[in-house]
Amino acid sequence: MKAIFYVLALLAIGAAAFFSFQNVAKFNDQRAVKVETTEKNAVLTEKKTKKQTELDAEVLKRDEANREREAVKQSIQTLVSKGKQLTREIQTVNTTIEEQKAKMAELDKAKAKANEILKDAAVNSIEELPAEIAKLEAERKAKENSLGELKTAIEQLEKNVAQNQEEITRLAERDSSRDVRIRRNSMQATVSAVNEDWGFVIIGAGSNTGFTPQTKLLVRREGRLIAEVKPSSIEPSQTIAEIDQNTLAPGARIQPGDTVILAEPATN
Repeated sequence: MKAIFYVLALLAIGAAAFFSFQNVAKFNDQRAVKVETTEKNAVLTEKKTKKQTELDAEVLKRDEANREREAVKQSIQTLVSKGKQLTREIQTVNTTIEEQKAKMAELDKAKAKANEILKDAAVNSIEELPAEIAKLEAERKAKENSLGELKTAIEQLEKNVAQNQEEITRLAERDSSRDVRIRRNSMQATVSAVNEDWGFVIIGAGSNTGFTPQTKLLVRREGRLIAEVKPSSIEPSQTIAEIDQNTLAPGARIQPGDTVILAEPATN
C-alpha cells in the first residue's frame, strides 16, 4: 500500500513539474509578443506624430496661400482702379487737344483774313499788320508746342495703361494658379472598395484629380490616420492603390467610405 502511495506521489510531483514548465514557456512567449507589440506601437505612434506635424504644416501653408491670394486680389483691384483713373485722364487730354485744334483753326482763319487785309490795305495800314501777324504766329507756335506736350503726355499715359493691364493679367494668372494649388492641397477622395487578401484599395479619384504613380496618399477615418497607400494603377476617375502594411494602425482595417488625402502638398 505504501509503495502505491509513493508511486502516486511521484506521478503527482512529475505532473506538477511538467505543467509548471509549460506555464513558464507560455509566459516567456507572451512577454516576447508584448515587447514586440510595444515596439511596433512606439514606431507607429512616432510615424503618426510625424504625419500629424506634416498635416499641421500643410494647413499653415494653405492659410498662407489664402492670405497671399487675398493680397493679390487687393493688388488687382488697386491696379484696375488706377487704370480707370488713367483712362479718365486720357479722355481729359483728348478733350484739351480738340479745344487746341479749334483755337488753331481760328488762328488760321485770322491769319488768312490778315493776308487779305494786307493785300487790299492802303500803305498806312501795312505798317500795323506785321506786328499783329507776328503776334498771331507767336500764339500759333505756343499752341503747337502745347499740343506736342499733350501728345507726349497721352503717349506716356497709354504706355502706363498697357503696363497696368499686363500687371493685372499677370496677377490674375498667378491668382488662378494659386487657386488650383489650394484646391489640390485640400483634395479629398473616398475609398470605394477594399481587398484585404491582396492588400489593395480602390479610390474614387484618378488622373483627372492629379494622381500620379509618385503620389503618396493617407487614409483617415474621423480625423485618425489609418494607413498610407501608394497608387499602382491610375485611371481618369479611379485609382488602385497598394496598402503599406508597415503604416497600418494597430487593430485598424481600411473600410469603404474612409477618406483619402494627399500625404504631401502641391508645390509651386
